[in-house]
Amino acid sequence: MKNIKQLSAKQLAGKTVIVRVDFNVPFKNGKIIETFRIDQSWPTIDYLLGKRAKVLLVSHLGDEEASLLSVAKYLSHHQKTKLATDFKQARELLEENNLVLLENLRLWPGEKNNDKFFAKELSGLGDLYVNDAFSVSHRLHASVIGLPKFLPSYAGLRLMTEIKNLERVTKPKLPLVVILGGAKFKTKIPLIKKLSKADKIFLGGALANSFFKAQDLEVGLSVRDEEVSYIKPFLKKKNLRLPIDVIVADTQRQTIKNPTAVLKKEAIFDIGPETLAEIAEATKGAKTVLWNGPLGWFEKGYTKGTLETAKILAKTKAFTVVGGGDTLAAIKRLKLENKFGFISTGGGAMLDYIASGGKLAGLKMLE
Repeated sequence: MKNIKQLSAKQLAGKTVIVRVDFNVPFKNGKIIETFRIDQSWPTIDYLLGKRAKVLLVSHLGDEEASLLSVAKYLSHHQKTKLATDFKQARELLEENNLVLLENLRLWPGEKNNDKFFAKELSGLGDLYVNDAFSVSHRLHASVIGLPKFLPSYAGLRLMTEIKNLERVTKPKLPLVVILGGAKFKTKIPLIKKLSKADKIFLGGALANSFFKAQDLEVGLSVRDEEVSYIKPFLKKKNLRLPIDVIVADTQRQTIKNPTAVLKKEAIFDIGPETLAEIAEATKGAKTVLWNGPLGWFEKGYTKGTLETAKILAKTKAFTVVGGGDTLAAIKRLKLENKFGFISTGGGAMLDYIASGGKLAGLKMLE
């Protein structure tokens, strides 16, 4: 895969480089509340600016109405950044500025549609293309797979870091322990199949609830997949581990229960202490650990299982790889970022990369 380290200062000086970043960060009351993905883009940006290139950053943000103005202001704390609302303004600003951020790509329908005319028009703003947005490299969008068809294309420094570390999961040192939370087990099936050598694969959150339902257990009002028949073949897998105790609640109280004792009026909100003890025991002797997704209903305040898991993994001697928004939120809340082997900027992209053995659409375009 071609990367920007292969470009000389002479090849970059005076050139305009379009850098695909992922600044799709969470906001609350108009303010950015999580800057991890933005912060991870600086090594590539600084490298290109240091070689006297001009940099045009392109990213999406949420829906079609959202603006990247707050992101441009945040970037300017590190390096003066101008926001361009359209292609014409981008050209004008690049004449006088070294760092420009184009407004939310999803303002243009051609981005999600991977419209080749939109990609060609966008490519006209630069001389080179750099993909530094691992977290969207599985998406078939114009700025990911369209632009490389029109410009010399390279991987950014963060993208290369992601690949280097995730390769240590696709070819892991054993024993391997996997911890998966969140919802929609169907999207995790390719990963489960790929990591068949895992010693244990722990399931939590709505994933586990769907498995309980597939076992014909009562799950009450718990969040789960509506259709669970496709899960039944996986019930026989010996390395899959479901919670052995759960936190359930109704309108009156919370309690710890065996999954077989949930009532119709109750809902499962988190994993219990015995399950946490089992995770701690399994990861104690592991060489590689992969964790993605919260193990309880994190956004509703049921955070204990997820936070305790973060504490457990922070103590293990294994190479730990984690990804996903709520997973990162738990680690940052505890200020344990430096206790993990690698924190990926991707959630879905991380799982897709591992499941496919590195065959993401955006990465193929850089080969």
